[in-house]
Amino acid sequence: MKTEAASEELTPRAIVRELDKYIVGQHEAKKVVAIALRNRMRRRLLDEALREEVNPKNIIMIGPTGVGKTEIARRLARLVHSPFVKVEATKYTEVGYVGRDVESMVRDLVETSVNMVREQMTEAVRPEAKRRARERLLDLLGPDGAPSRGRRRFLGGLGSQEAAVEGESAEEGAAGHTREQLAKLLDSGALDSREVEVEVTARPAIEGMFGVVGVDDQMMGGLRDMMEKLMPQKKHHSRVSVGEARRLLTEQEAEAMLDQEKMTREALERAEQSGIIFIDEIDKIAGRHAGAGPDVSREGVQRDILPIVEGSAVFTKYGTIRTDHILFIAAGAFHATKPSDLIPELQGRFPLRVELKSLDTDDFKRILVEPENSLIKQYIALLKTDGVALDFTDDAIEELARSATVINSQAENIGARRLHTILERVLESVAFDAPDDVQGRVVIDRAYVHERLKDLLENQDLSRFIL
Repeated sequence: MKTEAASEELTPRAIVRELDKYIVGQHEAKKVVAIALRNRMRRRLLDEALREEVNPKNIIMIGPTGVGKTEIARRLARLVHSPFVKVEATKYTEVGYVGRDVESMVRDLVETSVNMVREQMTEAVRPEAKRRARERLLDLLGPDGAPSRGRRRFLGGLGSQEAAVEGESAEEGAAGHTREQLAKLLDSGALDSREVEVEVTARPAIEGMFGVVGVDDQMMGGLRDMMEKLMPQKKHHSRVSVGEARRLLTEQEAEAMLDQEKMTREALERAEQSGIIFIDEIDKIAGRHAGAGPDVSREGVQRDILPIVEGSAVFTKYGTIRTDHILFIAAGAFHATKPSDLIPELQGRFPLRVELKSLDTDDFKRILVEPENSLIKQYIALLKTDGVALDFTDDAIEELARSATVINSQAENIGARRLHTILERVLESVAFDAPDDVQGRVVIDRAYVHERLKDLLENQDLSRFIL
């Protein structure tokens, strides 16, 4: 597939260059994940016997919140179109306690993989699905052969087809011509506002049947799937516009053309061989102290996660998947704990560790303007839709970055996420007044930024709540 072809060109240096487009700094972290990703590509070129012995080198990222840990992992997955899920370690508790089953992270990965493969396979068959939907739509608007009396009224409404329905012999001779005329009108969009009757399949409404306390994700998912198979899908006819009918019929045809077994096999293989699971807040479950209290549950979660990371078979509704070659990336701030507080077995399954540095004023300045999806570019594009042309001066960028550094030092350090709240505060009046009272060019300079943030910068207690 195109994924494999594109992956061959992704050398470690190329991977880092791609990550640089979206994430500022953190070169060491980018380098580590780039090598890990490239090794997965190298592994696929090995002999089958050796390939099974080469396992991914899992990674622990250490650093405060908002420095890019999650974004690095997410962008890495997007780069090679790998199934990716982010989970929080604190959502899981050891078996016997209320909480999510740790195996659910693998089921979520498989679900993501199935959706990715389905989307790709659907795009591949979409042209043919559109063609089939068009033919069905033409049948609904005017089936081949002699039109019925109601059909004659419809054609009369079109004006150009009245002569085609004046006699039996004329009806038969003009049937093909009528379909051609309808096809031209349909393709031009002239019929989009008309209504047709289409058959719609409704899924059984069973979501409300599973509000049972104590039913875990696996049991609930199994019950839901079983009930969906047992309860027949209801079909009913609905009158919709031609434009909506085209969309519905295209989806129906595309779904019918999909090879479900092939899709499931490919999705499972992709999840097994190239899936990435990002376990956030792993520092919150670090702790190996004996005795009662929360540490008992923390160590229990670690021991439940361990077999998943080591490599085990997990049953999903699509089939069994092995986790041996899934890449696990864990992350945590490790303020109150350290990686060595994890149980030794789990530490051994995360051999690569990289520390991400805190962001300073220069980093914030680069984050505001350099990435392809930078915040400044986003706000300029958003307000441009209302006819407002934002113009950020260099000293405004410096003031925004300085303010983020100051507030992070005074309140909780949330890294680059502070820039979101600051920009929202600074642009609040412009965003509210546009397009009614504000149009055209609006210059955002140092004085503008300082004016809207001075009260919060001077009042530290207030800034803790607002920013």
